[in-house]
Amino acid sequence: MSGIGPPEPGEGTRAWDGRRPEDTRPPGRTRAALTAWYARHRRIAAALAAAAVTLAGGGYLYATRPHRPPPREDRAHAQVPYPAQAVDMTYLDGRTTPAGAPPRSFSFAVLLSVASGPPVTVTRVTQPYAGLSLHTDPPVPFQTRSGSARKVTITMHVTECEKVPKNAGLPFLDVTLRNTRAIQVQSFILGPRYAQDLSHALLVACSNKVR
Repeated sequence: MSGIGPPEPGEGTRAWDGRRPEDTRPPGRTRAALTAWYARHRRIAAALAAAAVTLAGGGYLYATRPHRPPPREDRAHAQVPYPAQAVDMTYLDGRTTPAGAPPRSFSFAVLLSVASGPPVTVTRVTQPYAGLSLHTDPPVPFQTRSGSARKVTITMHVTECEKVPKNAGLPFLDVTLRNTRAIQVQSFILGPRYAQDLSHALLVACSNKVR
């Protein structure tokens, strides 16, 4: 009977010495790999930290640098009011229709005032009813200086009685205004007296033809 003992390694095999397979790598090679990995990652970390410092410093310098004031022209332009903010229009009263006006015409006066800013030019005056036309005295365009007022006579002519209202509820005038800052169209509601006078003038102009 043969004795019991560890089997002999066969041909082409190697005896196992009790260590794990990874432990069979040469110690010097493992330390070299770890050293290279640490050096590579340390360089990357250092580069990222330097970039963060640079960005933070640039942001601080931008936030704290002195800002140049806007050009003088821009500051002056920003102080100029829009024409609609500077102009007011109020109704005065009815006026005698100018000689030579066509039949079914009537006139009234308004006061246009400019409170502040540069002069304002009125380039157009219109009203909302299809059956009416109008013209102004002085004729457009006309200019009004700051701190002054201008009396304007408006003459309306009924072109089609079927297209004018029987009772003008809230009649208004659309006025195109221009100054050095902007061009604007402003609607002016001239109040109940103007509405009453306009309704009466339309009734007289069209007699019983007004709807």
